[in-house]
Amino acid sequence: MKLNDLDQTWDLIVIGGGIVGAGVLREAVRIGLKVLLLERWDFAWGTSSRSAKLVHGGLRYLKEGRLLLTRESVHARERLLTEAPGLVQPLGFLMPVYEGFGPGRWTLEFGLSIYDLLAHKRQHTYHNADEFLRMSPHIKQDGLKGGFHFYDAQVDDARLVLRLIMEAVDLGGTALNYATVSAIERDQKGRVAGVAVRDTETHISRTFSSRAVVNATGAWAEELHPSPEQSRHLRPLRGSHLIFPKSSLPVKEAVSFLHPADRRPIYAFPWEGAVLFGTTDVDHTEGLSAQPMISGDEVEYLMEGLNTFFPSLHVRVNDCISTFAGIRPVLSEGKLAPSQESREHVVWVNNGLVTITGGKLTTFRKLAWDTLRALGDEIGSVSSNIRREPAYAAPFPMPSEYDHLSPDVWARLYGRYGKRARQVLEMASPKDLVPIPGTYTLWAELPFTAQHEQVRH
Repeated sequence: MKLNDLDQTWDLIVIGGGIVGAGVLREAVRIGLKVLLLERWDFAWGTSSRSAKLVHGGLRYLKEGRLLLTRESVHARERLLTEAPGLVQPLGFLMPVYEGFGPGRWTLEFGLSIYDLLAHKRQHTYHNADEFLRMSPHIKQDGLKGGFHFYDAQVDDARLVLRLIMEAVDLGGTALNYATVSAIERDQKGRVAGVAVRDTETHISRTFSSRAVVNATGAWAEELHPSPEQSRHLRPLRGSHLIFPKSSLPVKEAVSFLHPADRRPIYAFPWEGAVLFGTTDVDHTEGLSAQPMISGDEVEYLMEGLNTFFPSLHVRVNDCISTFAGIRPVLSEGKLAPSQESREHVVWVNNGLVTITGGKLTTFRKLAWDTLRALGDEIGSVSSNIRREPAYAAPFPMPSEYDHLSPDVWARLYGRYGKRARQVLEMASPKDLVPIPGTYTLWAELPFTAQHEQVRH
């Protein structure tokens, strides 16, 4: 699909192909709108492929008194676990309790009990030091009193976005990447009339008309819509991660603890055949035009935390096989430390232009619903019934002709591709229905995504 192949007129144009833009596209298609999504780079290129890979309730938000945010997040997590199996997966967490460091047993017991109450199921247990060491044998033993085991969830964040987009396209939506919106077009009364777009690489330009536009560009939102609040603006905060092979950091479940320097929560957990360790929370001052990268100071910070709590492993920087960094869109007055800033989302409305920014990956559907509700007169009323419908198409059994595949392989494949999972299998030769060494990705996925997901590079 190319820029010149698209229709001229749309009910709604969504700018930004991350999780929020994808969510708006999917929900707008659900209510029958003719919708076009435009992404400047690859779908999920920005924050939505560089997140912490967690679908979680935000246990630390309870400590900050943000009960509503935690409640919304826990409910969204539980729905996604039910509606997107194989993509959103339960993840066990281990949280040690140390003498004289961090919250004690009963403080954590209280917080985890609220967490469970919000999820309507008890899923945390306390273990004494000996039991905890059997579960996490490499954790620091000095001062260890015991620890908790509880559950959150993990996700392939980019596939979460791509599946939303592809299912929306299959139901009549349109999405195009490498399409840069250079301006919002307005009529003589100042109302939104459409957008000016150019191909990011060829620079071919077109103008599309629409009675409403959604700006879902995250940390880049003020490039199209300056904050209407004089004292609050987007504060780009960088979160960075290190990735290690399992041989260097052998954890079977997530292990979460407080950094010794600032007592921020950091964690290590298995992900896609490796182990992810993070995260940082620092001001990103390098500008938004280039791909964010981890700094030397962040590497030192993470390695300090890692070696404090896994001293017997003697992990070195050279053991790290990769890094990634993402930018959190946080609306701020600039007075708080990065980790103290609110993760609540905001909606700005300006004559047919609705900007949605902030928030968490876990609650993307609430952000989408709030966006559509804010469009008001431009698209008509939005029935509350759409909230009851599942975010993703319901899974179906593995095709009988592929019953030689393991149930786990099929669940993972369907979780990432939805109904298109069958196409992945149909395109594949038998020798390609095996994982790429060191990963859970099948060789068969590579030609399928190259052909069907607008890959340019």
